[in-house]
Amino acid sequence: MKKRFRKTAKIALVMVYLVIVAGAVVRMTGSGMGCPDWPKCFGYYVPPTHISELQFKPNHFYKKNVVIIVDETLKVAKSDFTSKDTLNLDHWDTYTKHDYAIFNPVQTWVEYVNRLIGALSGIPILIFTVMSFWLWREKKRYVILSLLTVFGMGFQAWLGKTVVDSNLAPFKITIHMAMAIVIVFLILYLLYISKPEKTHQKFNKRFNTVVTIAIVLTFIQIILGTQVRQYVDEQIKNVGYVKSLWLENPTLQFYVHRSLSILVLLINSWLFLRNRRLNLGHSKLNWIMLCIFAEISTGIAMFYFDFPVASQPIHIVIATILIGVQFYIRLESQKPSVITT
Repeated sequence: MKKRFRKTAKIALVMVYLVIVAGAVVRMTGSGMGCPDWPKCFGYYVPPTHISELQFKPNHFYKKNVVIIVDETLKVAKSDFTSKDTLNLDHWDTYTKHDYAIFNPVQTWVEYVNRLIGALSGIPILIFTVMSFWLWREKKRYVILSLLTVFGMGFQAWLGKTVVDSNLAPFKITIHMAMAIVIVFLILYLLYISKPEKTHQKFNKRFNTVVTIAIVLTFIQIILGTQVRQYVDEQIKNVGYVKSLWLENPTLQFYVHRSLSILVLLINSWLFLRNRRLNLGHSKLNWIMLCIFAEISTGIAMFYFDFPVASQPIHIVIATILIGVQFYIRLESQKPSVITT
């Protein structure tokens, strides 16, 4: 059972990272409001592909909660009914959670795919949570952490709803990203305590402490990165898709974000060198260094080469991979008795 549990948890981890990738693509394409309602999309389980589907149709059967666009506002059907020759607003409520009423088929389907992947990612999490009850006697933490992951996914779904309802409020987007990282941590912890082989890493107190600092710094960088991204979104609204103007007058968060990247490089380089000098056995530090150089490269590309295609989603996805690997190294760097007993 433990092998199947661990395999399912790995699938769940991959799915959560796919959600992060999809979310990054949503931000890159400006598709966050592609579906202006939640959990459906314009009131449909499968979203429309053409604006005509969101326009009033005479003598048409409408289901409850289906959405149409009237005079740049969203109208929601109060109940099931068949329309007459002319629009009767008595059958419709005005959508009041926000005033965004634009249909872009590409953005709608990008956001829909993002939500679909998010829903699918919950399936392996539910499966390994059920499996965890068979492992209760061996380690109670399997059940506790699995249930926390389920609750985390539920909270994340609710956060997604509040993000849409708020018309992409920046602080809610930041919380949404932070929660995704917490879910990654929970699954990684489950993977660590369920691994069959014994750890071969040596314990070193200073290394352990600095890894913790590195994780905190990376988390701060990710939060600052979401704020920089929000500034870019605002610039897009102000100056359009003239990429050279997006960071012409950057905010303080941008300069802090850029400066901290140097500190992130130095701290992780210290970890890399200490691991090699003391032969601690943390081979995953090679991944850390690759991620950091990829982060720096994409950051330079965005600032100096006007945001090459896909540079933004690659930047944020690598950051979440980086912090995930750091967290796993932190688990491996613990004294064996702290984790395994």
